[in-house]
This record gives sequence, C-alpha cells and structure tokens, in this order.
Amino acid sequence: MLLSDNHKLSLRIWGASHADAIGMKLDGIEKGIKINVDTLQAFVDRRKSVKSVYSTSRGEEDKIVITKGINDSVTTGESIEAAIFNKTQRKSDYENLKHTPRPSHADYPAYVKYSGSYDMSGGGKFSGRMTAPLCIAGGIAKQILQEKGIFVGAYIAEIGGIKGISYKDSDISLAQVEKTMAQPFGVIDNKNASLMLSAIEKAKLDGDSVGGVIEAISYNVPAGLGDALFDSLESTLAKLLFGIPAVKGVEFGLGFDISKLLGSKANDCYYFEQGKVKTYTNNNGGILGGMSTGMPITCRVAIKPTASISKEQNTINLQTGTNTTIAIKGRHDACIVPRAVVCVEACLALAILENIL
Repeated sequence: MLLSDNHKLSLRIWGASHADAIGMKLDGIEKGIKINVDTLQAFVDRRKSVKSVYSTSRGEEDKIVITKGINDSVTTGESIEAAIFNKTQRKSDYENLKHTPRPSHADYPAYVKYSGSYDMSGGGKFSGRMTAPLCIAGGIAKQILQEKGIFVGAYIAEIGGIKGISYKDSDISLAQVEKTMAQPFGVIDNKNASLMLSAIEKAKLDGDSVGGVIEAISYNVPAGLGDALFDSLESTLAKLLFGIPAVKGVEFGLGFDISKLLGSKANDCYYFEQGKVKTYTNNNGGILGGMSTGMPITCRVAIKPTASISKEQNTINLQTGTNTTIAIKGRHDACIVPRAVVCVEACLALAILENIL
C-alpha cells in the first residue's frame, strides 16, 4: 500500500524480483477515462534495461498485461489491475547468499523480520524490479494529468559527482524536459553526458558502481493542492519516492541549500502577470504549507550507488556466526540513475493526481 485508505487513490504492488510475475492494483480512477495502452507501454519501457555500460544484462520484456479496469482503452471504474511476467528470473544466482547478507541490501533486516524464511532472490519484494508496476500506475496517472494540461517530467541532474544542468541554477523549460524523454540517457544538456558515462564505465570495469541525482518538475499544477501536516503534497510525494529502493534523499526546491540563505533571499515574492499569480523565484519548489502555489513543482532525489557490486566485500555468515567475505555475481546495473528517472516521474504524477482527486 503506497497511498493510504484515507485518500482517494489506493495503490498496491505485489510480486517479487524472481517470482513468476509482478503487478499492481490501482483504485480510485473513475469510469470513462481514455488510457492509451501503447503510450503506457512506452512509458514503462523507459525503465527497461538497455544495451549500455550502465544497464543490467537482465533483459526482461516488461510487457504489460491489463487484467481488469481498462476495456478498449477506457477505464471501467473498477480497480485497475495489471501484471508483468518475469521471463528471465534466475534464482540460482542467489543460492550461495541465503546466509551471507549482501552489504547495503535488505537481506539482513529481512532475515531478522521473517526469521530467515523469506526468499531474497534478486532482493525479493525489496528489489528495484518492483518499480516496474509502480511505473504502470504512474503512467496511467500521467496520462490523466496530461488531459488536464498538467505535465510531469524528470531527468538526470548528476552522476558520480559529475553535475549536469539543474533547476537550482537554470530556468528549465517544459520543452527541455520533454526532449530528455526521447533519450535513454536523459540529461538536459549533453555537455557532461559523456563524462557521466565515462564515470559509470570506470566504476564498472573496477567491479564497482556509482549513484547520482534525479530532478523532477511538474508544470501547470493549479494552486491549492495538498493540505497541512501529514496530508501535505510533500508528504504524499516523499512517501512514494522513498518507495523506490535506491532513494536515500529527497528535497524540494532549493532543499538543504535554502538553509544557507537570508529570509529576504529565500522568500518567493508574488507578482501578477496577465492576471496570473506568480513568484519571482521558486526557491520553495512550488509548495508552501504543504500546498501547491501554482509555480512549477520541483524536487531532487538522491539515488545511491548500486549495492550489488562484484568487488569482494566484508559480510557475515548468519548460519555459522562467523565473519566472511562476499563477491556478488549475477546481472546488475553499474548505475541505477538512468533507469530510475521514469520511476521518479511516476511518483510525482501519482502524488499530484492523488491531490487533484
């Protein structure tokens, strides 16, 4: 459950990384809304592995199978249910890891929680694989928002410490964000893209990995969405974003950097432009008091380096109670960031739709 029962929208995600299938159930979408299934598939395809230095060799098809709630490309008002069948799962890669938890994975806390009985192949339900059904729900939300004139997008802002263009230091247009969606390696400006890719390749050759930062922006969001305290727009979005396993930090607008400014510099002052209320700056990321201001909603998401690396690392043997080492085999991304962009986009779309509903 990602959105609470107290809210209009309810999302459940089921399955596991190396189960026969994964899927989602989305409640709260009214009858009669057109959903382009081909566009939805294209959206989910953006998180698929590709032939690149940064991507895993696990080439899942990720074909969406809608079993309920959409008929002839129109919502029926029932729960929308969809599945993706895992066709290249390989549990044998994880046989030797049952009692030796992988560093920075959920293996050890899951071992404690489930008394050693949970199948952690590929990370089980704690795997980034579970973001595929998240993208199905987010893709549906994004299409509904587009019909309302609201655009949601995301892009790579930083990888391995190499920075690209950020909304923090540049005005980023809707057209610029849209352009990145046609690219498997979505950056606003390609100037540093080659440096980012080189950093990923260097880490991969060394049996290592790198992380980075994804930025998300939503344009044309009406003012007044959200509420105070735990029903704030930020609360809803943060809960969804931290559902992406690799996310370790979320900030809105200038985020932590706003703490360095004087109030006179941090405040977003209002003005009228052709009868519309705007602010000269957008340091608060289009959200004040938990509610949208009508300015673009902006947020940054920190993605940790891929935890599965082939370098030998220290760990423990839970069966023998001894210290040992581990070298992880299998198929893993050298950098999760490029494939996680669409997942961040999905979360922002779901959060905004939830607050519209």
